[in-house]
Amino acid sequence: MKIIASTLNAKYIHTNLAIRYLKASAAPEYHVELAEYTIKDPAMNIVSDLYTKKPDVLGFSCYIWNIEETIKVIQMLKKIMPDLIIVLGGPEVTYDISYWLDRLPEVNFIVMGEGEETFKKLLNEIKGDKDYKNVQGIGYIENGKKIINPGRNKIDLKELPSPYRFEEDLPHLSKRVIYIETSRGCPFNCQFCLSSIEVGVRYFNREKIKDDIRFLMEHGAKTIKFVDRTFNISRSYAMEMFQFLIDEHKPGTVFQFEITGDIMRPEVIEFLNNNAPKGLFRFEIGVQSTNDMTNELVKRRQNFEKLTRTVTMVKNGGKIDQHLDLIAGLPEEDYHSFRKTFNDVFALRPEELQLGFLKMLRGTGLRIRSKEHNYVYMDQAPYEILGNNILPFDDIVRIKQVEDVLEKYWNDHRMNETIEYLVTHIFETPFDFFQKFGSYWEEKGWSRIGHQLEDLFKRLQSFLRTEPKAMEHLETIEGLMKYDYLLNQRYKPRKPWWNYEVSKDERKRVFDIISSNPERLGENFMGLHLSEKDLNKHVIVEQLPFDLEVYRNSREINRTSNYMLIYFDPKTGVSSIFPIHKSKPA
Repeated sequence: MKIIASTLNAKYIHTNLAIRYLKASAAPEYHVELAEYTIKDPAMNIVSDLYTKKPDVLGFSCYIWNIEETIKVIQMLKKIMPDLIIVLGGPEVTYDISYWLDRLPEVNFIVMGEGEETFKKLLNEIKGDKDYKNVQGIGYIENGKKIINPGRNKIDLKELPSPYRFEEDLPHLSKRVIYIETSRGCPFNCQFCLSSIEVGVRYFNREKIKDDIRFLMEHGAKTIKFVDRTFNISRSYAMEMFQFLIDEHKPGTVFQFEITGDIMRPEVIEFLNNNAPKGLFRFEIGVQSTNDMTNELVKRRQNFEKLTRTVTMVKNGGKIDQHLDLIAGLPEEDYHSFRKTFNDVFALRPEELQLGFLKMLRGTGLRIRSKEHNYVYMDQAPYEILGNNILPFDDIVRIKQVEDVLEKYWNDHRMNETIEYLVTHIFETPFDFFQKFGSYWEEKGWSRIGHQLEDLFKRLQSFLRTEPKAMEHLETIEGLMKYDYLLNQRYKPRKPWWNYEVSKDERKRVFDIISSNPERLGENFMGLHLSEKDLNKHVIVEQLPFDLEVYRNSREINRTSNYMLIYFDPKTGVSSIFPIHKSKPA
């Protein structure tokens, strides 16, 4: 009996942990082959590949991001392999199982909840007596009648075999995101989240987890993401794991965690700030809303003051990047309330601010009580909302415009200094900048075409020239844009987005003086030991309408025309910028 566990990941770099647990748990009695694809792969290509493998039993791990694409594959496969036994599992089909049995007659079995033990028991019956009533936690059709067996008790996580040591995975560890879980369940009851359905938190064996992490690092894993819903719910456990990762990490490895910000103790953050190497950890913090009424309606306990303290302490430590999440469309959060939420969170200046939209997930309390707030949402996954009693679709469209430019101009960090100046000095609030720019972006049709890096600068410049207050400061803003652009280039650009203001003769004059007196640019510049050839080949001199040195030190704009010299190191691909006072070389 040939068995394949498959899934369609959102991206190639992702890996699916669920099917690896199925493979590990089915052994040694059954050998399960893994087959991963992406939602971007043509369905015919996936079907063709699976067909050539000739499985007898084929299982799919299903989520909101892949269910519709998975259904296309299933329906095609069943036409050409009518005897194939198809099993579905995963959070998308675990809830509302009667609906899925009606909708997908091609599917033989649906596994509810944790699948490790259930899948193996099901395989036993498929191979043996085919008495499926004996398999807890499955649904199926028998003689035209839906059968939904009682659910299985929660499994003992400490007894689960490792899903991280398969020979076929080893060559890919350095190129993929490796997901790892040390616990299942969540102590909170947020009504928009599937984790609220499961009561309590259960832990895996700590020492086994540590051994697995050692193994993954030894075999080249670079990005390891913990999928625990609240990694820091137990302070002692989190501290033990943080200490272990600090002590035993390999250079170049990054660990990502989902943490709850308002329960993070200051002493834990101080420990990380003092002991964690820069870049080793990355935190994801779900804020979702700062509206107290909204949080109360979705049963979300959150102390934003304590969350702010956590985010600020972590940011001041300079060791850990933070990714903060917002959800637009929660109950009683209208456009103006969401604007405040956005500004409250943006004020913390997270390295990334993710703006998402509420999805009415099957099985969640919010979906069950959706009529209380007149929710309208997509019939099929991902069930994203289209409006409610106080947030019409018009406002959702406007917020989506914010999301588009937020991703390009803040989260990608292409022009940090420029955006900081705009949201601080030019626009009333950060949200207003992103909203106005996002609306302009949509009006121009730019959301439907591609863009190069230079295009992003030109499009921002075009927008700012429509804003009266921005026009008053345009020279300064364009100077900051040039600074951002050059700072983020790895090599000397052939054609920047603006016309060089410094003539060849003027540049030569500056080079001559610098070559004779390199000490004027400081010890760091002198240490480069640049020859005349290096200057001509790897250096740009450009004018700025303000004193760069003053700006770097105080963030104040001193309106005096100066130069900046940018050296692009051909060996490291790192650019270095040196301010030059015109009075010095002149």
